[in-house]
Amino acid sequence: MQDNTLNFFEKVYEVARQIPYGRVTSYGAIANHLGAARSARMVGYAMNGSVGRDVPAHRVVNSNGLLTGKHHFEGTNLMQQLLESEGVKVRNNQIVDFDKVFWDPGIEL
Repeated sequence: MQDNTLNFFEKVYEVARQIPYGRVTSYGAIANHLGAARSARMVGYAMNGSVGRDVPAHRVVNSNGLLTGKHHFEGTNLMQQLLESEGVKVRNNQIVDFDKVFWDPGIEL
């Protein structure tokens, strides 16, 4: 990977590490916060590469609250289990009351 991609990934990880326990954000919200509004997919790639980096990737979902990254976690329901252990309710692979648990780094940071 190019240096600028790695640098972007590190910035994504820095934001993701600040998502509070029991809250979630979206790929797009992180991209917007980093000034890269059309780079939600790149944020997703960064989350996929975050294994072993102490990044709470389970707290990053799509803009509708869907657990679109769940297949990148070990086990079939690990992402959901991690969220539920933090008090986030999930039904049919989607965050319940998404707007209540949504954390916007553009506002919070």
